[in-house]
Amino acid sequence: MSAAAQENWSFQPVVTDLDTPWAVAPMPDGGILITEKDGRLLLQRDGTRSEVAGVPEVETGGQGGLLDITLARDFNQSRMLFLTYAKKQGSGSGTALASARLSDDGQRLEGVTELFAMKPGSRGGRHFGSRVVEATDGKLFMTIGERGDRPAAQDLSRHNGSVIRINRDGSVPDDNPFVGQAGALPEIWSYGHRNPQGAGLDLEGTLWVSEHGAQGGDEVNEVRKGANYGWPVISYGRHYSGAKIGEGTAKPGMEQPAHYWDPSIAPSGLMVYSGALDADLRGDIFVGALKFDYISRLSGDPLQEVAQIKGPQTSRVRDIVEGPDGAIWFISVGEGTVYRMTPTK
Repeated sequence: MSAAAQENWSFQPVVTDLDTPWAVAPMPDGGILITEKDGRLLLQRDGTRSEVAGVPEVETGGQGGLLDITLARDFNQSRMLFLTYAKKQGSGSGTALASARLSDDGQRLEGVTELFAMKPGSRGGRHFGSRVVEATDGKLFMTIGERGDRPAAQDLSRHNGSVIRINRDGSVPDDNPFVGQAGALPEIWSYGHRNPQGAGLDLEGTLWVSEHGAQGGDEVNEVRKGANYGWPVISYGRHYSGAKIGEGTAKPGMEQPAHYWDPSIAPSGLMVYSGALDADLRGDIFVGALKFDYISRLSGDPLQEVAQIKGPQTSRVRDIVEGPDGAIWFISVGEGTVYRMTPTK
């Protein structure tokens, strides 16, 4: 299928003049919450923007800072939301997850509670991962990059390079795959990931992630309980030096990607579309590209990139979500803008 032309989509700029926006959460009442990496949480409603007080203290530097935001499934009743961020840990920092209640007036976070912080020991400012998704059963998934420490992604005694799964109160579900295994951290759901910066549920409630490869080998993965996604033992990319990664592209006991890109597109943000505004798009996966400035639409079995949605609006797409009305919302870091995108016939 040929790449989708811009005239097949309508783009509406909704929030402009943002400074390194990272995640967007359209609210059921029409308000929009946006995180900026340097630690600001913004609320825009009826054309008025305000900064939400009470955000957890974040460690900014490199790729770290205030990162994802996700509204709880029962947000209408609870006003609960989840934030991921880089937290200072001694001389380093690690990915953390907190819950909070948005005040009725939207001006502050209440009852901020740290639910999880990765095991300390990572340094540098790379590969925090950091998407949070609430599953249909209320459990929370969060992605963590390997923090530039490649072997750590194969080490179950560390959280680096994993998808973790916890309850909404921060406790560990009894059915997590490594509960009770000596030397393994019980929060880990899957491992062998490099830097998953996109995550979303499909229409059956299964988690999918998009993750950065090195030079080539960006991946989309269907996340399975206890599975090993191979980094850095297998990859379809190469090191930036041009050297071969690990042992090749396959190894028994390690998962193959559902789709991979070579060359890399630098994927960030993943959403599986409900089909609310166009039934032909139902179940398709949308992934933002930071490198080539487009939104990838993937479909089929095997999964393939069937369209590239590209225009001046799609400059460094960082996050992409479906709003309450079925519109697709995305962040263009290059434009410093949140756009609302709808299909047109």
